[in-house]
Amino acid sequence: MSEEIRIYVACLAAYNSGYLHGVWIDATADIDDIQDQINSMLESSPVEDAEEYVIHDFEGYGSYRLSEYEGIQSAHELACFIEEHGEIAAELISHFSTLEEAKKAMEEDYQGEYASLSDYAQEITEETSEVPSHLEFYIDYDRMGRDMEMGGDIFTIETGYQEVHVFWNR
Repeated sequence: MSEEIRIYVACLAAYNSGYLHGVWIDATADIDDIQDQINSMLESSPVEDAEEYVIHDFEGYGSYRLSEYEGIQSAHELACFIEEHGEIAAELISHFSTLEEAKKAMEEDYQGEYASLSDYAQEITEETSEVPSHLEFYIDYDRMGRDMEMGGDIFTIETGYQEVHVFWNR
């Protein structure tokens, strides 16, 4: 993902008074810096004594949808995970709905990126079995990969053309 991971934090008092007042913030920045930027935005609000803020928009989170009340800490942790692992991390968070499950899948169950599920089936077969040379052309790796996925042994996430990420399904 080449897109910057950022959030648009708006002043809730200004919004409720009919003003659009907010700031785009790099969600991977230090949490104290994020809070300082929010405090500065609230201090410059067109509404006096503004205290509350809300996330009105975001970029770089892939298919995961941040809630406007997600919380700055949560948005920051999600952004850092996505920054570290790229688009696959955003898709994992969306798949599992929690950061903890996504992290666990990435750390414990990730098998790698392949051009196709067939390529994965071939690699794992050749690593774990010795296929006699006179039988190699009769093995249907497409069907094997499909059976692994349909049987629940693995799950995949596609992030682009010939970008299939394979995970053990535990």
